[in-house]
Amino acid sequence: METYDDECLEVFLRKQKQLFRETVASSLEEAEAFLEDCMAVVCKNLEEVKEYFEESGMDISGMGDLEIEEASEVFALSGGRYLVVVG
Repeated sequence: METYDDECLEVFLRKQKQLFRETVASSLEEAEAFLEDCMAVVCKNLEEVKEYFEESGMDISGMGDLEIEEASEVFALSGGRYLVVVG
């Protein structure tokens, strides 16, 4: 099971509407439960995000780094990390 630090939870709470039309979580506890339910992953860099997408069967060929970073499923964190939420 993935462990989500406070930054992951706070970023997801603040930016969740980039992926979902409606609010899916309104507290840190709800955000953590939601991320666990959808098995969101924390990647240490963009290369890990690409690997995750490829392993998940997503076709990212032809997508540049910026396009991947701007994908609605990708939430940028500090230190070059990313939270990837597949809803």
